Amino acid sequence: MTARVAAIDCGTNSIRLLVGEPDGPGGFTTVERLMRITRLGAGVDATGRLAPEALGRTTAVLREYRAVMDGLGVERVRITATSAARDAANRDEFFDAAEAIVGARPELLSGDQEGRLTFAGATAELDRRDGPFLVVDIGGGSTEFVTGTTDADGVVSVDIGCVRLTEKQLHHDPPRPEELSITLSMVEAYLEDVRRELPGVADARTFIGTAGTVTTVAAVEIGLAEYDRDRIHHFRLTHAAAEDVFRTLATEKRADRIANPGLEEARADVIVGGCCILVSVFRTFGFDECLVSEADILDGLVLSLLSPR
Repeated sequence: MTARVAAIDCGTNSIRLLVGEPDGPGGFTTVERLMRITRLGAGVDATGRLAPEALGRTTAVLREYRAVMDGLGVERVRITATSAARDAANRDEFFDAAEAIVGARPELLSGDQEGRLTFAGATAELDRRDGPFLVVDIGGGSTEFVTGTTDADGVVSVDIGCVRLTEKQLHHDPPRPEELSITLSMVEAYLEDVRRELPGVADARTFIGTAGTVTTVAAVEIGLAEYDRDRIHHFRLTHAAAEDVFRTLATEKRADRIANPGLEEARADVIVGGCCILVSVFRTFGFDECLVSEADILDGLVLSLLSPR
């Protein structure tokens, strides 16, 4: 059997697994790709700690993933932790439990490391003539902005994400207009910082969006009753379509919002916060469309395991 490797990304909102095997020089074939929403970072922004309930949900998923990896004959694995773990005083408690289950200790990634791995994964299949690229990874606790063509030239990570914004500002169902206004203004202020700290944003030809907020907005726009990676991956989401989905989701109660085909129920309470970031990127940087990518940090991690050392 061809050597198989795996990557696990422990994010603020979801825990994801990718199993791959080599497929020619510098490439791989996906054997399995799984995602579970565990909300590991619930309440971290307020308490500075990972909650026991969140740890329980997350370790249960890691046990599921360990069984999947064993069944598929995985030989090596990288497991990473990002924003929620960066902010949590008790992250070693999580790391100890995860290492006991997975067999590898989570690597605490900086925003810069997270951005570079995401760029590698999101651009691996693209024609470099479409660069320079701006890759935007909207997470639960942070959002990474990465510019470059062949490699990542610049990375800025900011503390805005769909979970963090929801917990801070969006307290009503549906959010009140003033809550949305404040949230959008907050995001726009962060984006002005990105513009100053990441000059390459102004030169980017292609805006690539990764992670659950972007793929969910694309799925809602398409009207996907069931998840279909092939229809979402490299879908071109226009600015107008993103604004339309945002208006719809932001004005519906959660109970009505979950009726939209393409919106996973477990994401329904934080999708509006994520949309605030997505539409603000369109508005601030003037892009007409976003190339939606299902390839991201997981793909970058798998590529790192398969590349010559």
